[in-house]
Amino acid sequence: MSFLTGVFKTAAIGASSRAALRSSAPLAAARQVRFYAAHSHEDESFEAFNARYVGFFDAVEDLFELQRGLNNCFAYDLVPSPEVIESALRASRRVNDYSTAVRVFEGIKQKVENEGQYKQYVEALKGVREELGECLLES
Repeated sequence: MSFLTGVFKTAAIGASSRAALRSSAPLAAARQVRFYAAHSHEDESFEAFNARYVGFFDAVEDLFELQRGLNNCFAYDLVPSPEVIESALRASRRVNDYSTAVRVFEGIKQKVENEGQYKQYVEALKGVREELGECLLES
């Protein structure tokens, strides 16, 4: 068998495989379903959500963990409670990352429905901000 004959046979096999793949493409697409970690907590109450994330942020030991936890926490269709935010702020101080603490408040500002709700969060977390020496961007 010459080199070119082998190439042509490989090309013919590739063409038939592609045709078979095209015919089963809708089935393959239907099987490609992504499951996220959030699905395992879909029946979770708000109180359980808060307890889970307070516990998570209390155990954070490095910046990557903190940022991953914040991304996951803010991905839900709710605004985390002030207790969760306080725990996240303390974790950012523990890993010595001031910029993440400021960005926590930016995340809250994006998640709330209006400026009044944001001010309520700022007021509720005023003591923690003063204790940790954190300022807001608008201050």
